[in-house]
Amino acid sequence: MKLVDTLEYVSMLRELTQQGKEVSMTISGNSMNPFLIHQRDMIFFKKPDRKLKKGDMVFYERDNGQFVMHRICRVCKNGYDIVGDAQTQIERGIREEQIFAIVTKVRRKDRIIAPGDFWWEFFEHIWINLIPIRRFLMRLYGMIK
Repeated sequence: MKLVDTLEYVSMLRELTQQGKEVSMTISGNSMNPFLIHQRDMIFFKKPDRKLKKGDMVFYERDNGQFVMHRICRVCKNGYDIVGDAQTQIERGIREEQIFAIVTKVRRKDRIIAPGDFWWEFFEHIWINLIPIRRFLMRLYGMIK
């Protein structure tokens, strides 16, 4: 098996999205729990073709060069506030030019989930509004699981 540098790999995927292609990759990291699970689930994404809105999952590049996929929690006049589903710390001031892709669907537990599916709608419209009580809900989820 050949190991590929993450920065190099995501840069290549970004280039493909700029060419109008939809690409996919396996999730790495825990910031999108409980919706997406590290090394289990996959995201499909493409260059945004519409105005971004609250609840959208987007791929962006931080000023330090790090690539991140999180959810928009607020659309502001000069950019976006973004947060992972497992997080309560909001990253403010993400500029439109930093965002290079929008997630169009996911493969979660070997099932394709897209806009219109219950879990997609729950995380896009309900979970995004529960940021202040997420720590409590995540603890509760951990005890039940």
